[in-house]
Amino acid sequence: MAGVSLPPAPPPPDPGPPALHLRGVTKRFPGVVANDRVDLTVAPGEVLALLGENGAGKSTLISMLYGLYQPDEGTLEVAGRAVQIGSPAQARRLGIGLVPQHPLLVARHTVAENLALGAGGGLFPARRVAARVADLAARYGLEVNPAARVADLSPGEKQRVEILRALLGGARVLILDEPTSVLTPQEANALFAVMRELRASGHSLIFISHKLDEVLAVADRVTVLRRGRVVGGQSTAGATREALAELMVGRSVDFARKREASAVPDAAPILLSVQGLRAAGGRGLEVLRGVSFDLRAGEVLGIAGIAGNGQSELVEVLAGLHPASGTVTLGGQPLGGGAAERFRAGVAHIPEDRLHSGTVPGMTVTENLSLRDYDRPPMSRGLARDLAAANERARREIGTYAVATPGLHTPVRLLSGGNIQKLILARELAGAPRLILAVHPTYGLDIGATDQVHRTLLSRTGEGAGVLLVSEDLDELLSLSDRVAVMVGGELRGPFAVHEVSRESLGLLMGGAHPHSLPGAGAAVGA
Repeated sequence: MAGVSLPPAPPPPDPGPPALHLRGVTKRFPGVVANDRVDLTVAPGEVLALLGENGAGKSTLISMLYGLYQPDEGTLEVAGRAVQIGSPAQARRLGIGLVPQHPLLVARHTVAENLALGAGGGLFPARRVAARVADLAARYGLEVNPAARVADLSPGEKQRVEILRALLGGARVLILDEPTSVLTPQEANALFAVMRELRASGHSLIFISHKLDEVLAVADRVTVLRRGRVVGGQSTAGATREALAELMVGRSVDFARKREASAVPDAAPILLSVQGLRAAGGRGLEVLRGVSFDLRAGEVLGIAGIAGNGQSELVEVLAGLHPASGTVTLGGQPLGGGAAERFRAGVAHIPEDRLHSGTVPGMTVTENLSLRDYDRPPMSRGLARDLAAANERARREIGTYAVATPGLHTPVRLLSGGNIQKLILARELAGAPRLILAVHPTYGLDIGATDQVHRTLLSRTGEGAGVLLVSEDLDELLSLSDRVAVMVGGELRGPFAVHEVSRESLGLLMGGAHPHSLPGAGAAVGA
């Protein structure tokens, strides 16, 4: 109505101070600035995703938030009050909880006993904790049996115990460091439901993940670090994986399936044949139970499975590191001997533990690159090593694989995880191996390093090599593999053509479902 003035709209309610506010936080180590004037804000009832490549400064930042490091410059505020966080105990008193990537629990104790550790004194602390656990579990959907032993829990259940531990300590800000790295899709979805319940109750969460689909599904905002600095941030509403990845690595990243559908012709010869493989683990328990499969030349066979179901032992047997019965042939010839003999037969091994099994941490870059052939020409002349030849080869491989290292004589323990992995690839793939055993080859790596590892492996299949790819990242398996199998209790389910399975069906198989029980199970899946 003309001429009628409306009263001004009431101001929005005051949301109060941020749950967490960092101003100009800087942390230096000898020769490197890990965090450079970082500003970061987390609001009450918000999920903030913290993104960045390996070495971007994420770990240093959360270490300062949890009192493991102290900043050289800048201020930290909790609920509007400037604080100095001198220790993890002080961080917990301020309401900051950390849910680590790998749960730090005592396997032989019960859930209640683990949670009672550090929960206070008094008589029968586990009994008192059990009642509080039941209340928190009901409130946030954290289903867990307080009487269950941690050794019997699934990875998802262990994750819930860590969240419960933080909540029992009074945490209002939770830092979740790569919480889905070892979870099945079903367990990850359950975790996201818990995160949404926590957000709805006013808790603030900092979510660190390399899985951008998960970030878009659960986070409200993202902050991106690159080389220790904040380079951007935005709401996840309307954001895309491609845009976030480009902000992280400074270039475009292609998320399309990397493996051509018809990469391996039906007439390709069988490269590796494994029949009736059996092996024992600790305490004489059988960890491989009659495993049989074939791998064709040029093929990528993916192996999925929850940790502890035999996939690590399978690779160790094939690499000559674990005794077993059964038959294994490579190119039609029996494959035997130890690790050195199998490497000379054409078997490359990219191990799960890259720092201690894949390298010698105290040795230099050049020395680690020479571990496979230091005693053969051109690396040696009789009993004398040719250091010039070793250094020249190291320079060439560092350039080819873009290994970021201060120098040839830098101890490998000082390199980042991504660069250690590139170093292992350079050494193991030298000499055109016929069979590549790759165990979690991109675990913990950023998007850029992951893309390089993937392309390196696929380039070798184009030369006729076969790849046995063991990974807990189902997206990685579905992107790279021609066929996928699942290890459950030491037995192999499959293999299945990659187009016949999904993340969800693989997750169900990993959890113990029989192939015949899966929705839409066809002849191949039920084989």
